Amino acid sequence: MTLRQQFLAGMSFAACTVNIVTTDGPAGRYGLTVSAMTSVSADTATPTLLICVNSNSAAAQAIIDNGVFCVNVLRDDQFYISECFASRVKTEDGDKFSCGDWGRGATGAPRLIDSLVTFECRVMSSQRVGSHLVVFGSVDTIVSADEGSPLIYAKRAYGTASPIDIRPRGEIAATTLRLGAFHTFGPYVIPGIVESLAAEEGGVTLELVEGDQRRVLDSLRNGDVDVALVYDIAVGKGFHIERLAALSPYVLLPERHPLANHAAVSLVDLVDEPLILLDAPPSGDYFLSLFTEQNLSPNVRFRISSFEMVRGMVGRGLGYALLATKPASGLSYEGRALTARPLTDETEPSHIALVTRHGDAPKPAVKAFAERCRLLFAAG
Repeated sequence: MTLRQQFLAGMSFAACTVNIVTTDGPAGRYGLTVSAMTSVSADTATPTLLICVNSNSAAAQAIIDNGVFCVNVLRDDQFYISECFASRVKTEDGDKFSCGDWGRGATGAPRLIDSLVTFECRVMSSQRVGSHLVVFGSVDTIVSADEGSPLIYAKRAYGTASPIDIRPRGEIAATTLRLGAFHTFGPYVIPGIVESLAAEEGGVTLELVEGDQRRVLDSLRNGDVDVALVYDIAVGKGFHIERLAALSPYVLLPERHPLANHAAVSLVDLVDEPLILLDAPPSGDYFLSLFTEQNLSPNVRFRISSFEMVRGMVGRGLGYALLATKPASGLSYEGRALTARPLTDETEPSHIALVTRHGDAPKPAVKAFAERCRLLFAAG
């Protein structure tokens, strides 16, 4: 690996906000997605910041010629706007700016009305470094939202900031259950256990983190939660893993799909059908591996991170899904009937597991939760 490749791989771990940099003036209106933005100083005549843009982009020269730009820091639910201005997604009319609501700031540069914060700037100086143009801006006007979290880009994926609990361990009550749960099977396990814990004398206080495997394990690693209920796949080092139950994958089909008439379905039967892939780590890799082991290549139509969205897409007849968690209801959110069928292929099951950090002395609330999990899964 070259030094350049090592640098790019290393910088992928440096988290940064996602920003839309815009400009308007004699050179025209332009906008692009920029992650390289940082403050320079608050102690100059006016505050200063800098941005780095690819010097080959039309926006780079327009920023210099117009002499103004606006940095729009995106909220964590505005990744679609980022994708549009990065030219990975196109709007229906082909105009990037139609993906958001824009106003005109004091400098004349477009300002995203509902962004987290905007910095309207005048160009102070610029310098070309390698393939990029570093532009220093003098900040004229700042408009901030009352609330919201920034959209973060790190490890080549979007994310959001979550606070880390920095309370000393002694300040966290022994009856507080700080729990992380995988978002597909958590809703079918946790409410009943919490109900039984709350019925005990003294009750229990729940601090819950839900999400995919990566988010939950990061929360456990950082000390935001004390115990996690996740899959035993790709957990990593430094954790104690206790398997609770095996989950075999099954096929989810629309009610009227021809394969719904079969008692069981093979992967060969499915390979040409459109797959709605639950792409929340580690589910996506696991389901795709079932095909790989059979030397098959599935026809992935959509990659979706939401469990219920996958079920909704299947209910609409847009494809089938492979899932492991099976809700009690056979209906999608909008009331469309779904059919579950087992696979005829021999597959490696996934396992629900209790995961804690090595060396942690479990609190009473964690012990009580773990014991009820064991009883629940032992009873099937």
